[in-house]
Amino acid sequence: MSRLTHDRYCDEIIARTDALRATIRGADLTATVPTCPDWTLRELVLHVGRAHRWVGEIMRTRATEAVPFEQVPESAPGSDDAAALDAWLEEGATRTAEALRAAGPDEKVWSWAWERGTGFWARRMAHETIVHHADAALTTGTGYEVAPELAADTIEEWLEIVAFARAAGDERAAGLTGAGRSIHLHATDAPDAEWLIEFGEDGFAWSHGHEKATVALRGPLTDVMLVFNRRLAPDSGRVEVLGDAELLDFWLERAAFG
Repeated sequence: MSRLTHDRYCDEIIARTDALRATIRGADLTATVPTCPDWTLRELVLHVGRAHRWVGEIMRTRATEAVPFEQVPESAPGSDDAAALDAWLEEGATRTAEALRAAGPDEKVWSWAWERGTGFWARRMAHETIVHHADAALTTGTGYEVAPELAADTIEEWLEIVAFARAAGDERAAGLTGAGRSIHLHATDAPDAEWLIEFGEDGFAWSHGHEKATVALRGPLTDVMLVFNRRLAPDSGRVEVLGDAELLDFWLERAAFG
């Protein structure tokens, strides 16, 4: 599957932020987020909004070095009420999407990753918002939907991040080895949405295709994405795990970054 366009990622930053805003409207902002148990729902939203504004500042200044968070303007809402939080979240997403769109996909700027440019940040902020919207929806017990091409790209970006984390020396990701073992991700509702992750002595690699594997994670694409991003438990009943379930658990425990 190919990456989406720069404009699409910019559009999705706003669209997914709007979906997040709708999810938290009227919700208990002090509720603990089950998928991020160190955060309340309010802290989750603050994290998303600050990430948007941080990237917006990188775009505004065309930063070639890391921008300290304390240098980001308006990094918190003007007051504690829900309306202020909503307006602050909307404004940050809109400004960042506009700055990314104005810069285009090929401007060279600092990033923490393998790709140094505006295209990386547009994709990263779209998926950051997609996944944290899922956190909010799971907290509030509300519906959650994402377009198939976005769900598929979220999986691919996470594979790239985990591979980068392993190469950068992340202790958990370093354990993702073991020749002769493999994981098959199989979406039942989207053509060609299948991935094969194969472990080797020096790491792992992935490809597209329908292949027999040590363990298969099978179900609707959005649910496969949520399990793969550790937002939905494999035994939730919304997906099937066929084969060596311990290998999938092995991946989920070690596929991390930060």
